Amino acid sequence: MAEAMVEIMSARPDVVAAGFAYAEDPRWRDGWLYFSDMYGGKVHRVNPGGRVETVLDLGSGTPSGLGFMPNGDLLFVSMFERKLFRLSRSGIAEHADLSALAPHSINDMAVDRVGRAYVGQSGFDYWAGEEPRPAPLIAVEPDGTIGVAAPDFLVANGCVITEDGRTLILAETLGHRINAFDVDSDGKLSNRRVFATLPDGHMPDGICLDTAGGVWVACPSGLGVIRFEDGGRMTHRVPLPDPQRAYACVLGGADRCTLFICTSESADRVEAPKLRLSRILALPVEFVGAGLP
Repeated sequence: MAEAMVEIMSARPDVVAAGFAYAEDPRWRDGWLYFSDMYGGKVHRVNPGGRVETVLDLGSGTPSGLGFMPNGDLLFVSMFERKLFRLSRSGIAEHADLSALAPHSINDMAVDRVGRAYVGQSGFDYWAGEEPRPAPLIAVEPDGTIGVAAPDFLVANGCVITEDGRTLILAETLGHRINAFDVDSDGKLSNRRVFATLPDGHMPDGICLDTAGGVWVACPSGLGVIRFEDGGRMTHRVPLPDPQRAYACVLGGADRCTLFICTSESADRVEAPKLRLSRILALPVEFVGAGLP
């Protein structure tokens, strides 16, 4: 990786909150950072001052991707149930069962402005050591109807939608790349193309978007968080001290110029809840967050 042309952001991020099993899928909304503690079975929110509130407790459940319906209801992924649930003032209700299109766990997602969700999945039993195989990105319509948004990804993961709703950008973890698609007025995807390829076999996880068109990519394989422009030029890198690893990121704060990073020292679903070393970090940046989530 030629870092000579990459701005290395050496400022040390602040710790906003800590002590989680495995923080993932951050979303900025109404002055709060929402996130899933996947292996802790909870969805929390934290304000910039570090006050943490529990939004829901799933017990032994495993929440992942988060998003919001137009009326403010929270959608959340239940990874191993392979279902999407909706939290409203009336409580929790099943929104969609994705098991017909997802043979194994589902993970991150983005929800557009009409309430359509795009949900990623592994496509194989990662925890049992199965060989990777491609699986589709799943579209869930606002009424809960499911379908294939786009086929054949080696772990469709972090997902963002541009401010105008016309482009969807998707991290393909074991494909070591970021993909982009055109989105039509009915939410259909077309014109699949590579936005960026990660260097040296590194893997993308959660991503976020800025107003300059850059995509920030959490790289648990050791790069920290890196920023790409369309076409693959890397412009910035936020390194993290060992043994912390970045798993997801979002631009939030009052001016959306704070990069929030979900980190952990372990991604193991047995070890991480025992260690509880996952953190939420925050770093001011010169870019403004854009799009969804």
